[in-house]
Parts: sequence; C-alpha cells; structure tokens
Amino acid sequence: MLRNEDVIRISKEHNFDLVGFAKAELLGKEFEHYLAWLEHGYQAGMKYMEENKEKREDIKKVLEGAKSVISLGINYYTQQFYSGVKTNGKISKYATGKDYHLVIWEKLFLLIQKLKDIDPSFEAISYVDTGPMMDKVWSMRSGIGWQGKHSNIINKEYGSWFFIANIITNKEFDYSEQIEDFCGTCTACIDACPTRAITEPYVVDSNKCISYHTIENKGEIPKELAGKFDNWIFGCDICQDVCPWNIKFSQTTLLAEFNDRNNNKELELDRVMQLTEEEFKSLYSKSPIKRVKLKGLKRNAKFLNESI
Repeated sequence: MLRNEDVIRISKEHNFDLVGFAKAELLGKEFEHYLAWLEHGYQAGMKYMEENKEKREDIKKVLEGAKSVISLGINYYTQQFYSGVKTNGKISKYATGKDYHLVIWEKLFLLIQKLKDIDPSFEAISYVDTGPMMDKVWSMRSGIGWQGKHSNIINKEYGSWFFIANIITNKEFDYSEQIEDFCGTCTACIDACPTRAITEPYVVDSNKCISYHTIENKGEIPKELAGKFDNWIFGCDICQDVCPWNIKFSQTTLLAEFNDRNNNKELELDRVMQLTEEEFKSLYSKSPIKRVKLKGLKRNAKFLNESI
C-alpha cells in the first residue's frame, strides 16, 4: 500500500521540490473560469486549448477509476543578468537550459516505476503541460501553491519559478490543504506588463502576451505591439521578475540541466537572421527554443529589429 510518505520520499529522490495530493473530482468554478476565458477569445491562436473540454472538467475521463492527483513542482530558477543591448534578444529563464519536458518526463518515468515497485496495482497517467489537464488548477488543489495575479502558481519557498507536473492515479492518499492567496493588494505584475496582457487579476489575454507571440503564435506579430516587447525574443519574465515573492524567495536550482547552456540568455538579432537550418537544429535540438522553429525565431528577431 502506498503512503504519502513514500511518494514524497521518492519524489524528492528524483529532484522534485514540491509534492501535493488532491482528490480526483469534477472541476466546478475553475472549469467555468476556463470556459469564460475561451469565450473572450483569450486563447488567441492556441486552438488546442479548446479541445478535450470534457477531460479537462473530469480527469476520470483521462484515467478511468482515478482517485487522486499528485502534483509536483521542480525549481528551475537561475539568476540572469541581461546586457540591455538593444540589438540582443532576451530568452526567458525557463528556456536557457535543456528542454524541461525531456528532463521531467524521464524523472516521472523513474518515479512511477519506483511507486509501482512498492504497489504493483498502482496505475498512473502523467502530464507536463502537454495533455488535456488543467495543471495549474490541480497544483492549487494539491496545495503546492496559489495562483498569482499573473496566473502563474506561487509557492512561499520558491516563488513562481517552478515547473508543474501532475500524476493521475487510481490510489487514494491523505489530501493536502489548499494554500490561501497571499498576493493581497499587490498589483506589481499587472502594472509592469508592457502590453497590458493581464486584463484583470488572474486573467491573461494571450492576444497581448509577449510569451504567446514569441512562442505560440504561428503568424505575424501585431504591429500595434511594436516597441513593447522589451527585447524579449523567446518568452517573457517581466511579470515574474517584479513579483515580491520571487524577489524575496527565489532559490537557484540544483539541477545542472536548467543552467544556461552556451551563454544562451541573449541572442544577437543579426546573428539570428543569419542562422541556417542546420545551425538552428545543432544549437537547439534539446532546447525549448526548438518549439518556435527557425522561421519563428527569425520572425521575432525581425520584429525586434524593426522596433529599435
């Protein structure tokens, strides 16, 4: 029989910093908020966010017989100092190292195998923001953090600099208490966003979000956003950088995989425009940057160049 202590111990052995447990239940108000977000068109071009609504509402349609969700957090914070040179594009902290999916998928596989060694009847389906699961909602329900006004999950020990993974399982556990919202009256993230993408506390309009446009957007970046990207070429950390919880409590990750690879925190815009497909694949085959492809990275560089 699996106990909370077993899961926590083995999770820590595989470098997960945060572990929480939630009962597998139908989502109510959280699902309604998600539907309202879609109705406003805030998903922009991310059509996949509109799919599998029934599974997002009821995870028992993902794993029949699901009893619990184990939420995990893994710290990725690395201190970055940017040059401020206008002809350089900045890379979000999460993307300067190895692709976190590759790192966490391997750790999840080993973790689940260890749990099955203890209890062979343990069934599990796991996700790292790639499946039909409202990962932030479950991380809140599992008590590993609360949702900040920038929509990211915040933990008192690590701020919001952590990746989330979730395991849906057929086993019952002692469930964690949810953490109350400690953002208070602070609006630092809302005030700092140069494109006003945070339309109200806890609501982000992807149509205005720098991260969306530099990563997910497959078309052209709207001209009205020119001059507002603060030189971000891939992702954006502005709302997290100004968060008081991050300023006070960020801890440097112990995982070498998340450290800056090849001084990757900034890219020379002109150099990006000269990259060949072969060079791009060589540099970014195991990086989150590969998601945007060379065409997208050059589009971003061109957009920043034109805004100088």
